[in-house]
Amino acid sequence: MPTGSLTPPTGERCLVTGPGGYIGGRLVPELLDSGYRVRCLARTPANLRDHPWADRVEVVRGDVTDARSLLPALRDVQVAYYLVHSMNAGRDFEEKDRLAARTFADAARAAGVRRLVYLGGLTPAGVPDRELSPHLRSRAEVGRILLDSGVPTTVLRAAVVIGSGSASFEMLRYLTERLPVMVTPSWVGTRVQPIAVRDVLRYLVGSARMPSEVSRAFDIGGPDVLTYRQMMERYAAVARLPRRLILPVPMLTPRLSSHWIGLVTPVPAALARPLAESLRCEVVCDGHDIAAHVPDPPGTPLPFDEALALALQRVRDAQVVTRWSSASLPGAPSDPLPTDPDWAGGSLYTDEREQEVAAGPAALWRVIEGVGGENGWYSFPLAWAVRGWLDRFAGGVGLRRGRRDASRLRVGDALDFWRVEEIERGRMLRLRAEMRLPGLAWLEMRAESDGNGGARYRQRALFHPHGLAGHLYWWSVAPFHSVVFGGMARRIAQTAERMHP
Repeated sequence: MPTGSLTPPTGERCLVTGPGGYIGGRLVPELLDSGYRVRCLARTPANLRDHPWADRVEVVRGDVTDARSLLPALRDVQVAYYLVHSMNAGRDFEEKDRLAARTFADAARAAGVRRLVYLGGLTPAGVPDRELSPHLRSRAEVGRILLDSGVPTTVLRAAVVIGSGSASFEMLRYLTERLPVMVTPSWVGTRVQPIAVRDVLRYLVGSARMPSEVSRAFDIGGPDVLTYRQMMERYAAVARLPRRLILPVPMLTPRLSSHWIGLVTPVPAALARPLAESLRCEVVCDGHDIAAHVPDPPGTPLPFDEALALALQRVRDAQVVTRWSSASLPGAPSDPLPTDPDWAGGSLYTDEREQEVAAGPAALWRVIEGVGGENGWYSFPLAWAVRGWLDRFAGGVGLRRGRRDASRLRVGDALDFWRVEEIERGRMLRLRAEMRLPGLAWLEMRAESDGNGGARYRQRALFHPHGLAGHLYWWSVAPFHSVVFGGMARRIAQTAERMHP
């Protein structure tokens, strides 16, 4: 059943920014099912092509900081959803968020958009901006910029979002499951009001039909107000884990606890820090007047335990639609793939492997598409683990992002410290490295027929060094390539033969 509570006018069009992100990727099908036409704004439209709703939407190339690209994107749009933020964009992220919001607001006003809808963060009541964490302060400022745009605006402010694949849920899940005894920061005693992701989506869809005289912020949350400690205890109960022993330690600051979270969970420290900072102060809704405009059906908003149970079931059934890692990392490489045989981009190192496989191409492809995550990388696990630890230590994502789906990939998916750049289903998988490197790196894997009922596996690693450090990096790891890349090719072939004789 669509989450929207009101029927939209025939042909009304919505623009969704951030359609490849955690919320945006789930909002698009909800809007479609509620009767809206949907246009998606994406810097790389190809990254959306494998989503199940891709053939039902219009996709335009653009960026919220580029006014020229916004004009065609906003043409004939009645409702525009602003779902972007610079969570990991470095020290100047507040200025980037400010510039993006002003550019988008000006373009929306010029295009005659009927309503803007923004999902921000729930801020503590009575706390001045200067005492907020930088990320909460920035989100609050973006909300004010959109409200001051002259376009009627709905700002929804949420605290912890509970849903399969959300960063908040993953942080809670891994902390509770992996640590039966926890030494925790003092913020585990802070009261928060979590909300189920399906309720967030319902409010987002319903906000599109608010009357023009309504232009304001609304706090949204579930029916339960809990401390983070109580949330971990409730998670353990819902997941049927033994009771957890939790020992708060006041000297663990948000910065220190973000590194602690990064060590224990798949959420990198750069993302964990704003999540931890947002828990320093109490974040509880100041009323529930959103219900006057988006009525709550019976049984909603979902209680915390029910939201947890649904999220856990989705994880167990491998039905995670989007994950916190769905959005590309700010600053991730965006240069074009070097092409053969001639590339004008400077030095390019390659490592190529080929292996005959006594199994069909389809069998080989299933192994290729299943790499990473729980299946690992089929060679020298310690070497991959060490590389992942080093990346985490350097502030990168490490290996623990895992996979969205255990057996199927789509363009744009995060895969450990890679991202899926291209798939030719049944033939080729190309990954782009998002680890911290002095250069750009790709890993390409192909399944080909040998013409005799068997298959041929081709593997190619490419590295474009940046400066002397890049060249030194390549030659320092080159002695291990025969073990890592050579072993990977052999074991992928062996796995295909063993699983599909």
